[in-house]
Amino acid sequence: MKLFKKNSPFIILLLLFIAINAILRTVLLFHPITQSDFDAQEILKIYTLGSLSDAMIFFVGSAFLWLYLLFLSDKKYRTPNGYITFAVLVLLLIYVSFFNTVLDEYGGSLPEIGIAFVAIKTICFGLLLFLPQYRKQLRLALYSFTVFLFVLIMVQNAVSEFFFWNEFGVRYNFIAVDYLVYTNTVIGNIMESYPVIPLFLGVGVVTIGLTYGIVKQTKSFLDKLPEVNEKLKSSGVYAVLVIVSLPGIPYLAKEANSNNVFANELQANGIYKFAVAFENSELDYDTYYKTLPSDEAFAILNREFKGSKGNNSLRKIQSDSNEIKKNVVLITVESLSGDFMTEYGNQKHITPFLDSLAEKSLQFTNLYAVGNRTVRGLEAVTLCLPPSPAESVVKRKDNKDKFSTSFVFKNKGYAVKYFYGGDAFFDNMEDFFGGNGYEIIDKKSFKPEEITFQNIWGVCDEDMYRKAIQEMNNEAKQSRPFFNHIMTVSNHRPFTYPEGKIDIPGTSKSRSGGVKYTDYALKQFFAMAQKQPWFSNTVFVIVADHCASSSGKTELPLEKYRIPAIVYAPGFVTPKHVSTLMSQIDLMPTIMGMLHFSYDSKFYGQNIFGPNYHPRAFVATYQDLGLIKNNVLTVISPVKQVKQYRLIQEKKSGLKSEFEIHYKEQPMAKLNTELLNETIAYYQTTAHLLKTKKLNK
Repeated sequence: MKLFKKNSPFIILLLLFIAINAILRTVLLFHPITQSDFDAQEILKIYTLGSLSDAMIFFVGSAFLWLYLLFLSDKKYRTPNGYITFAVLVLLLIYVSFFNTVLDEYGGSLPEIGIAFVAIKTICFGLLLFLPQYRKQLRLALYSFTVFLFVLIMVQNAVSEFFFWNEFGVRYNFIAVDYLVYTNTVIGNIMESYPVIPLFLGVGVVTIGLTYGIVKQTKSFLDKLPEVNEKLKSSGVYAVLVIVSLPGIPYLAKEANSNNVFANELQANGIYKFAVAFENSELDYDTYYKTLPSDEAFAILNREFKGSKGNNSLRKIQSDSNEIKKNVVLITVESLSGDFMTEYGNQKHITPFLDSLAEKSLQFTNLYAVGNRTVRGLEAVTLCLPPSPAESVVKRKDNKDKFSTSFVFKNKGYAVKYFYGGDAFFDNMEDFFGGNGYEIIDKKSFKPEEITFQNIWGVCDEDMYRKAIQEMNNEAKQSRPFFNHIMTVSNHRPFTYPEGKIDIPGTSKSRSGGVKYTDYALKQFFAMAQKQPWFSNTVFVIVADHCASSSGKTELPLEKYRIPAIVYAPGFVTPKHVSTLMSQIDLMPTIMGMLHFSYDSKFYGQNIFGPNYHPRAFVATYQDLGLIKNNVLTVISPVKQVKQYRLIQEKKSGLKSEFEIHYKEQPMAKLNTELLNETIAYYQTTAHLLKTKKLNK
């Protein structure tokens, strides 16, 4: 069967795909972010099962290549068949160009893509039909272009996977799907972050070189194309390969089940992981996760939330003192890992202002981010809920009119705004915050003269802070308190910022520079704020949205979730360290407690200074949901999997115990049922209340 012989383009491209992925695995294996050791068995699984998975992905994904090779023939150009086929193609082109088709129902660019495809097919068929003397050369050119496209996809995907790993330490996941949705911003970020011209030239040179070699090696395939009988036999074999591969791919994906997360990621195929993430933007909790009887789950919740009853989280928060109507400014800082600060052991001194501010502030030293994306941090401080599986509430359609920090502050007479230096369309922020009572001030609100520097993510933090000061001055004139939430952007790749502000050039595009400029901009903000009449009546809350990196040896590496959080209000807040274990979702209820707010609450977040608070923290990826409590990390995952780890703090010389962020996660042979049930109860009831809209305002 000629289509499966060694000079067949199908076989050559299959071997190339396997080889490229093997090289990619090797590169990722030795990448600095891959912070793990691998034993011989893991290495063997990474390459053998990984390559087998790659082959199956190729069989399924090469359907268009197979059809192209299958329809290479001279007989279809013989009269009258050739003329009939050409006439059909012309009529089809007219139809898709001038009439309403199914493609028009989907809208977007799909109709134009359909027209272009049919037009190219018609033109190519016409050339091969009416210019038989050049048919051999034309076919070779079209064949070379087809091979080039497939090789380009393979090479470009490998390069993309490398850069995705470089950023996140994993194969494609929901973030990659988001990147596909927000194409303009992501492409702009790539253009500003990497030397794209040399990169694209390199990809082009490699692709052209590989294409030349493949065409040269397989050219004889075109000289004598397979007969119909041989094509039918080959198609039977190909069909069997596809039928075996369809269940085989997910089966091999399940075999990536090591305790070493890096080993699992290296064994996996990024294309398959992207397809899975694309198909599963939401996970129904009851279908995919371990559950308890509903009454039992809510009974556990009611024990944790004193005053709540039945299938609800609603309870009365009653203060024993008069409410204090201070302004509140919440600043969520992009990617501010705890270990960027000196107290956590950083020796680069890239946060001099934050370091000094922390000494004058109430500092929460044992606070964990709920997730590893900005939308998770925004969800946590706005809705004060444990992270939901798959997509954040921020990104969901049912994301409006929720019980939120905005709702509580508005009921207390506060003006409420959300500030973002970029376009709030990104990550669905505009829809979410606008739908939950916030007035939005984003890049679209800036006059040209108000922008001194911008990159693909938006205006620099200094410009954002200047705008915020203007808005707060206007709010203060209205004689009503304000709650303003500011989201920073400068500590984000490509890490560019105005020159001459710090001692690290913006052209270096380094993470350290991004962090130090973010710190510098915060200093300028406070310098401006201190001059305003409302400053002395304002509580400033600074917290990270998430850490700078989320990859690690385990599903939930705790050091990648530990973030700084400080409350600064001279004369109101006494500077001290609070080492109570807490989560991002507890921050705003704690601030409300400090202001002695009385209100009806649906928050899962709690005032950590309250008498009924039991220290715990939530951490999660898009599918692994965790609870930290009593030095145990409980993780529940899809397919109703459960794991527990004993947390053993790893000491680092020169650090106070409260700033130690590294823990050895020791798997527990025997599960702690009480902690497991509590973990399930939190996540199960959250999912239920969101689904039934009982967390709406």
